[in-house]
Amino acid sequence: MTSRLYRDEAVVLRTYRLGEADRIIVLLTRAHGQVRAVAKGVRRTSSRFGARLEPFSMIDVQLHAGRSLDTVTQVETIDPFGGAICADYSAFTCASTMVETAERLTEDDGDLGTEGSPQQYLLLAGALAALARRRYAPGLILDSYLLRALALAGWAPSCYDCARCGAPGPHAAFHIQAGGAVCATCRPAGAVEADQGAMVLLGALLSGDWSVARVSTGRERAQASGLVSAYLTWHLERRLRSLSLVERA
Repeated sequence: MTSRLYRDEAVVLRTYRLGEADRIIVLLTRAHGQVRAVAKGVRRTSSRFGARLEPFSMIDVQLHAGRSLDTVTQVETIDPFGGAICADYSAFTCASTMVETAERLTEDDGDLGTEGSPQQYLLLAGALAALARRRYAPGLILDSYLLRALALAGWAPSCYDCARCGAPGPHAAFHIQAGGAVCATCRPAGAVEADQGAMVLLGALLSGDWSVARVSTGRERAQASGLVSAYLTWHLERRLRSLSLVERA
C-alpha cells in the first residue's frame, strides 16, 4: 500500500481559523505547488508547532494527503522570516503582497499554469529573505519580486525594445495590454508616459541588477512602482487587497 505521507519545504502563505483549535494553512511548497492543509490543535497554547506555522515562515513540513485538505503531521523551522518582517510595517505590507501574489499565481486555476513550479517557491523564499535581512529598500524588493513572478508565469514585460515591433529602445511609453514598452510608431491610445530612468529601473528589477536599482531616484521608483502595480492588476484580473497598504517612498 502506497504511503499517503509526504515531506517538502514550504513557505506559509496564509492561515485561517478552523473550529476552536485548528487552522487551515496555505503553503507554497517546493515540489508540490500550492497545498492547503489542516494543522490540528495549533491554536492551543500546548501546541507543539503552532508558532512554526505563522505566515512568511520557511519550513520543512510533513503532511498526510487527504481528499480535499491534507493534514500537517510534523513541522521544523528552516528560517522564521516572519519575526523580522512583522517588526517593520513597510516590510510587512510588501511581504503580504508577495504571498498574496504567490497564492494567486499558484492556485489550482488551470489558466495560470504554474502549479508545482519550484521556481515560484524559490523566488518567493529569496524575496522574503531579502526583506527580513533588509538587503534593499522594501519597495524595490517587492517590485522586483512581482516582475519576476509574472515573468515565471509567462507575462514578462518588455522594458527596453518595443513590445509590438521589437524596435530597440529605450522608449518613452508603456502600454500594459501591449506587453510593456512601445515605440512612437506602435504606441496605442492609453499608453503611459514613462521617464527613461523608470524604464531602466524596470529592466534592472526584472533582471535582478541591484547595482542599477539601488541608485535610482525617488521619481523613477514611484513611476516604476505604478507601472508594476498596474501590470500586475491587469494580468491577475483583480487588485490585490494588500497592495493598497504598501507605502511607496
